Amino acid sequence: MVKIATWNVNSIKVRIRNVLEWLREAKPDIVMLQEIKCTVAELPCLEIEDLGYNIAAVGQKSYNGVALLSRLPMTVEREALPGGSDDEQARYVEALIEVPATNGKRARVLRAASLYLPNGNPVDSLKYDYKLVWMDRLRQHARDLLELEEPLILGGDYNVIPTEDDVYDPVAWVDDALFRPEVRRRYRALIYLGYVDAFRALNQEPHQYTFWDYQAGAWQRDFGLRIDHLLLSPQAADRLVASGIDRGPRGRDRPSDHTPVWCELDL
Repeated sequence: MVKIATWNVNSIKVRIRNVLEWLREAKPDIVMLQEIKCTVAELPCLEIEDLGYNIAAVGQKSYNGVALLSRLPMTVEREALPGGSDDEQARYVEALIEVPATNGKRARVLRAASLYLPNGNPVDSLKYDYKLVWMDRLRQHARDLLELEEPLILGGDYNVIPTEDDVYDPVAWVDDALFRPEVRRRYRALIYLGYVDAFRALNQEPHQYTFWDYQAGAWQRDFGLRIDHLLLSPQAADRLVASGIDRGPRGRDRPSDHTPVWCELDL
């Protein structure tokens, strides 16, 4: 069994104590991190490596940044999303991960990517245009990856609220870049390629969230959003055995405003 998680940590240096504590407790085999908000040279690699993880990261000073942590052997395939030669924002890293043979089952290769999709607010700005273009690029690359016919997981902070069941107050968010119709259409188009939302595949209860703002007591009042997703290729979805949202880290001291989403694959 391979346990995979995604978590927007909102600054790895600020949250490193919480991150290390969660890694020890949850024991994920593969972790996608977003908003590490530092260069690769500034990553607290020694502390993470001491827990048995290999690290692949694309960093950016003070903003964005993504990483993959893996207890298994890992080979980096991409450090940027295709289709944006002039895009300097650190939002995508992809790797091949070797899953060894166990219990008579043959060894497998799992492709995993950590992505941080642009927020896009305000909607009357170039930031929103950038988000839509980035989503179009992601869909094209996701389509190309499916042609490989291999277990694949695209995990990260998508900054997309898929449905009204994924937000505490749909009316309040109707004009936000996370919930605009054109954004949700692009997300559905991604799903319609053949990807499976790991959480929703096994959890149908509405109003299960992965993000709570720091303001206005959102966490205490459970005013949340589900914007962090693990999307599985058909070859990975066939092996999905469990998934969930771990709310624990959001309730700790100095937490990220996001919390981990996880799934288990029988590889």
